[in-house]
Amino acid sequence: MSGYLKQSPVSLQFVTFLGFAFGFFALYLYGLQAITPGVTGQTLEALQSGTLTDPNSIGYLKITQFLYTIIAFFVPAALFAYLWQPYPVKYLGLKTPSGLQVILALLVMYGCLPFANLLGQWNETWPISQSARDLQNMAEKLLGVMLKMPTLQDLFINLVLVAIVPAIAEELFFRGIFQRLIIKATGKVWLSVFITSILFSAIHGEMLGFLPRVVMGFTLGAIYVLSGNLWLSILAHILNNGLQVTMLYLFQHGMVKEDPMKNTPVEWYYVALSIPVIIGLFWALSRKSVPMVMTDPEKRKDGEEVEEIGADENF
Repeated sequence: MSGYLKQSPVSLQFVTFLGFAFGFFALYLYGLQAITPGVTGQTLEALQSGTLTDPNSIGYLKITQFLYTIIAFFVPAALFAYLWQPYPVKYLGLKTPSGLQVILALLVMYGCLPFANLLGQWNETWPISQSARDLQNMAEKLLGVMLKMPTLQDLFINLVLVAIVPAIAEELFFRGIFQRLIIKATGKVWLSVFITSILFSAIHGEMLGFLPRVVMGFTLGAIYVLSGNLWLSILAHILNNGLQVTMLYLFQHGMVKEDPMKNTPVEWYYVALSIPVIIGLFWALSRKSVPMVMTDPEKRKDGEEVEEIGADENF
C-alpha cells in the first residue's frame, strides 16, 4: 500500500484534508461570484439580501446550496478517503447496517431532540451583537423562502436538497474524516467527538442555534464511534433534517399548529426522562454493533503493541 496517505504523519493528513476543504470552498465561492451576475442579472450579495419572489431566483439559490454541499463537503472528504488507502468505503465504515441498528440509531437521534430544544431555549437568550443577529435573520429569511412548499413535489425536492444530500456530505466530512483525524491525533475518542461537534455547529454560522447543533453533532459522532457504521450517522442526520422539512410542510398546509422554524418550549422533566432512555439506546446500539476502533494501539517499551479501544487495521 505504498504511496497512500495512511503512511503519512497525522499532521500531514490534517494539512492535506484541510487543504482540500479550503481549496474546494474557495473554488466554489469564486465560481459562484463569477457566474451569478450572468445567470441572474444581480450580484450574489444583492440576490441574498433582496426580496425573493422570482421562482427562478429561488431555484437558483437551491442549486447553489446543492453545489455548496457537494463541493465544500462531499468532494474533499471523498478525495481524501480515496487517497488514504485502496479501500475508501471500508475506511469510512460504509457497511450495510441491520434493521435493528437502524431503528436504534434513529431512536437515539429522536430521543436527543428534547435535550437539544431545552439548550436551544437557553441559547436564544445569549447576548450576541446586532450584526450577528442581522446575519442570522438574513439566513433564516433565505431558508424560509427556499423552504416554501406549495406542492408535494416541492416537499420531495427539499427533502433531497436539505435532508438527504447534506446528511451524506456532512457526515462524510465531519464524522467520516475530520472526527477520525482528531481521534488519531489526540488518542481521546470522546474529546474528539465533542471537538468535532463544536466545529460542526460553528461552521453553520448561527450563534442562536449553536448549542442544539452541538448536541446533534455529538449524537451523530457517538453513533459512529459506537457502531463503526457511517450509514447509521447518515440516516440519523437525514431523520433530523427530514423531520424538520416535513413538519414545516405540514405547518404551511395547516396540518400542524406549531411552526417548526421556531424553538418549541420543552419541560425539563421530559429531558430528565429522555436521558436514561438515550443512554439505554446507546448501550443497546453498542451491543448490537462491532465498533470500528479508531485510535492507534499503544506500544510497550519493548515494542509490543497493546490493544486499545480504537485499534483498527483501517486506521
